[in-house]
Amino acid sequence: MTGFLAPDDIAIWLCAKPWLDVRSNDEHTLISYRLAQALLRHHPDADDRVVLPAVLLHDVGWKMFPEEKLAHAVGPNAKYPELQREHEIEGARIARDILDALTIPAISTERVIQIIDGHDTRKHALSLEDALMKDADKLWRFTGHGVATISGWYGMSARETLAMLEDFVLPSMLTDTGKAAADALIAEQCAKMCLPQLMQLRETTL
Repeated sequence: MTGFLAPDDIAIWLCAKPWLDVRSNDEHTLISYRLAQALLRHHPDADDRVVLPAVLLHDVGWKMFPEEKLAHAVGPNAKYPELQREHEIEGARIARDILDALTIPAISTERVIQIIDGHDTRKHALSLEDALMKDADKLWRFTGHGVATISGWYGMSARETLAMLEDFVLPSMLTDTGKAAADALIAEQCAKMCLPQLMQLRETTL
C-alpha cells in the first residue's frame, strides 16, 4: 500500500522480508511498524529514522535457528531461552549487513544496531528511540493478530492470552504512550470477547 512504509524503508523491508518468514515475523513486523508510527506521532522529539528501521530489522535473527525450536524459545516454559539473546546477536549482524549495503544517508546504522542488539533481553531503554521500538514490538501482542498468534503458539484461549499479557507484558511497557495504547487494545479485546453475552442481555437478567 502506497504510504504505509516511509520511502527509505521500502528498500529495508524488501531486504528484511526474506529473513522474516518464520513464526509470522513478517506480519508481526509490519503491524509493529504501524504501531511505531502511531507512537512516534506522540513523541515528535524522537528520531523516526532510528525507530522505524529498527522495527523492520529487529527480528531478522530468528531465521538463523531451526524452526522447530522457535516455538520453545520464549514463554513461561521455554526450553531454549538462550535463543532470545542469540537472535538479537544474529539480528544485529544481519541488520548491519543490510544497512551497510543500502547506505541510506538519513539512517544511523550504529544507533539502529544498538537497539536491535538487546531489544528483548535488555529490560531498560538506552534512549527514547529504544523505548519506542521496544513498546511497538510489545504492542503487537495486544492486537487481535497478536493475541490469535500467541494463543496458537501455546494452545491458550484468547482470554487466557490476554490475561497473561495484562499481568506480565503491560507492566513492562516503557513509555506512558505505550501503556495507554496497550490499555486501549486490552479494552477492545475484552469488549470483543464479551459482545455475544452482552448483546443477549435482557432486562429480566439484570
